[in-house]
Amino acid sequence: MKRLLPLALLAGLLTLAGCAVQSSAPISQLPVSKSHPRFAPPPGADSHWDGGLGVYVVDGSRDLYYRERTYYRWSGGWSWATNPQGPWQPTDSSGVPPGLYRRYAP
Repeated sequence: MKRLLPLALLAGLLTLAGCAVQSSAPISQLPVSKSHPRFAPPPGADSHWDGGLGVYVVDGSRDLYYRERTYYRWSGGWSWATNPQGPWQPTDSSGVPPGLYRRYAP
């Protein structure tokens, strides 16, 4: 029994180590950084990661975003492309990262 106690304590610590701490800040106040640890930035374009939107914002472009080899554009409706010059394909909210969609939601 004495041997089980240290193992139980270790298991509890490992469980706590896997817990995530979530920010209570509104999306608009989440930090903006140059890059994201999982998602690569758009190739050949200046951009910054917006944690509230969950995408890279392409600097110098109006309403142009990027995540996981896909560009997203807002122009009265959503469209996507694998290249910032297009060709652009229309999509609905299901084809856009949720945080980005909420930015323009009615």
